[in-house]
Amino acid sequence: MIGAEQNQVLAPAPPVDAPEPMPVLEPLPDSGGRVSVIEVVRMAFDSLVANKVRSLLTMLGVIIGVAAVVALLSLGEGASNAITSQIESIGTNVLTIQPGQQGGGPGQNTSAQNLTYADAQAIEALNLPIVGPAPQYGATASLVAPAADTSANVVGVTPAYQEVNALTLSAGSFIGEDQVRSASPVIVLGATVAEELFGSGQAVGQTVRVEGQTLRVIGVLTAEGGGGFGSVDDRAFVPITVAQQRLFGGRTPDGSGYQVSSIALSVIDADDIDTVQARIEALLRERHDLPADGSEDDFSVLNQASFLETLTTITSLFTLFLGAVAAISLLVGGIGIMNIMLVSVTERTREIGLRKAVGARGGDILLQFVVEALVLSLTGGLLGLLLGSVIPLAVTILGLLDAPVTLSAALIAIGFSLAVGLFFGIYPARRAARLDPIEALRHD
Repeated sequence: MIGAEQNQVLAPAPPVDAPEPMPVLEPLPDSGGRVSVIEVVRMAFDSLVANKVRSLLTMLGVIIGVAAVVALLSLGEGASNAITSQIESIGTNVLTIQPGQQGGGPGQNTSAQNLTYADAQAIEALNLPIVGPAPQYGATASLVAPAADTSANVVGVTPAYQEVNALTLSAGSFIGEDQVRSASPVIVLGATVAEELFGSGQAVGQTVRVEGQTLRVIGVLTAEGGGGFGSVDDRAFVPITVAQQRLFGGRTPDGSGYQVSSIALSVIDADDIDTVQARIEALLRERHDLPADGSEDDFSVLNQASFLETLTTITSLFTLFLGAVAAISLLVGGIGIMNIMLVSVTERTREIGLRKAVGARGGDILLQFVVEALVLSLTGGLLGLLLGSVIPLAVTILGLLDAPVTLSAALIAIGFSLAVGLFFGIYPARRAARLDPIEALRHD
């Protein structure tokens, strides 16, 4: 019995089934340790959209700055082109001789009366390679027609005035040499003056009264448009002898001749303009008994080419100055971007710590925050470009100025906004990249 019981106790236990081995996950694909830039950009846009109001307020400085830069550069460029084209329409090879020293300061006498019709005749006698000279003498006066009246600048001229200034007529003819010699009571009207006096009716053949004198209209000029330096559309032209003798009393103080307010001439070959100018200056100094060195000149010669070059330089500098002033708001916008990025780093400290804990490198964190700053500045720049294009477009549509938005202005504005975003985004990004992952995970 006992042996049987022992044999029963010592019998081996039945085998137990061993547990099945756990499945092993496949390794993650090796990306070479590089973060996807496309993914970073997507995350940056997601962050921007998730905080719409804060993002818009952050971009506001950039939007206003870019809009101001684009609008001011376009308007400045348009104004510069308008002035330049008007001067070029007169001709860059035009010389204008005026009485009095050029560039007189406050308090100096600018109403010199020492340029005479005889001076113009002496210049003509030099037989220089020029068109003209075209002396002028006039003043503002009232023009009275049978049904209307207006005020205009009435200029006494010679036939050379038309050629020097490249004037064309829509009706009638310009003043002739015979009419100058005989002081014929005739007048040529600018387009605007003719419309104000006679409306859409026929002006040629009608009469107008100027300073008590009745003058017959013999021509109407083609409309040329207004400008900053005045327009022939708002002027009327009479023979210079009529202006000097009958209308405005143009005798010299000694009574020996007649005054002129200016003498214009066009040099045939622009390469000869300096030589022609020097020859005319020498002649006038000799006629006026002035020192040959020009130290006491009682006249001034305006070189249109030099004037255009100087004016172009001034307008370009002025346009750049306007752009620089507008760019200040871009800097303010950049400070706003840096401020909001610093806030974002603080808010996402635990996220940064978690990313570092799972293997993100400092460069990955840096790239993420830099891209977010660039996305903010670029989006603001594009919105600012759209807003800034509206103002020049409205000015152009209204006909106030031809001010199209140039590609250079757009590229400058967008490029500067990106530079601002990059510059002001670096510091918050580096601060985020340098966070200690353990300390970041402890952050509340």
